[in-house]
Amino acid sequence: MSLEQDDVAMPKLTLPYDQTVLVLQGGGALGSYQGGAYEVLHSHGVEPDWIAGISIGAINAAIIAGNAPQDRIGHLREFWNEMSTDIPGGRLAGDLSSQSLRQFSGFLSLAAGVKAMFRPWFMLPWFNRPGTPEATSFYDTRPLRETLLRHVDFDRINAGRLRLSLGAVNVRTGNFAYFDNRDPGHKIKPEHIMASAALPPGFPAVEIDGEAYWDGGLVSNTPLSYVLDSGVAKATLVFQIDLFSAVGPLPQTMDEVQERVKDITYSSRTRMNTDAFLEKYRLRHAIRALAEHVSDADRKRLCEHKLPADFFSDTNVSLTEGANGRVSLVHIINRSNRHEIQSKDFDFWRESVREHWRDGMADAREAMQAKAWRGFADPDSGLAVYDYIRPDPSRP
Repeated sequence: MSLEQDDVAMPKLTLPYDQTVLVLQGGGALGSYQGGAYEVLHSHGVEPDWIAGISIGAINAAIIAGNAPQDRIGHLREFWNEMSTDIPGGRLAGDLSSQSLRQFSGFLSLAAGVKAMFRPWFMLPWFNRPGTPEATSFYDTRPLRETLLRHVDFDRINAGRLRLSLGAVNVRTGNFAYFDNRDPGHKIKPEHIMASAALPPGFPAVEIDGEAYWDGGLVSNTPLSYVLDSGVAKATLVFQIDLFSAVGPLPQTMDEVQERVKDITYSSRTRMNTDAFLEKYRLRHAIRALAEHVSDADRKRLCEHKLPADFFSDTNVSLTEGANGRVSLVHIINRSNRHEIQSKDFDFWRESVREHWRDGMADAREAMQAKAWRGFADPDSGLAVYDYIRPDPSRP
């Protein structure tokens, strides 16, 4: 049965954009927040044309892209159920003991691994032969490969109906790399997803075509800049779901200090990415305006200076036109109402996973109730950012 035949027609939100992009940040166990947020977006008819992810965001992205629309939520829920662990008596715990239980859950993940994703090597790295995965990491990630094969249809991904981009880092060069199912002759496999999520020193590098790759979060924990640089030649609506908040309260304990450092380190720097995009947008807008006063002969001479042959062509992106190339960014940011701890990204306790899923649903509902992003902002702005984040509960 063809891909078209086995898809059930789903209601789609009608908006004045040419494409919709879903951008998913890394963040380990916090990734269930993205599952909850996507469930709400999906129920409101948000149908992405392109998904870009890094680390756990790459895994969630692959599950979404690798399933028919009507099956995506089910596979996301099954995946996160497999990723979570029970603590005997944990569900009966009150608020006073929940933080201790989350700490214990983090310890269990470090000591025993997570069955569906990683397990400790038999011996510590220092006792293994140099150059092997066992000598360069603490955990074996082969269980993740089997989990991906259960939840992701790679034939569907490589058919390319929905664009998928996964960020990783080349260990040898230190350069960012993106695995994209739109690249000709390049098929997405489980190894590409595992490479994007191979955070050292916990996880070993993943070899692809003779090169070793680590987690893309080492360079940037969000693929937003890749999307803005390479995919906004037309009017674009971006939903970015972040697992760490750059804004947070002043720490009061050492555990909160470590948690705050992690937030600052892995938050997406959305403002930096959007400011860089706006600078390029305005520069190109100015060049287009100047081009109207340049003769054909001068344009030809300028193109000889290694400008693209169609730089001044009417078929190229014209930023002076009404909607072409403009971007609206709906930014959904995880900030829970309870006190988090520094082990939150490796706390796979089932209650924590469920809470993050519910948090994602609550924040996405707030975003979907808003009206501002559903149409274009100021025609001259190029990009509009709409942040949806719960208030800091420690502040009035």
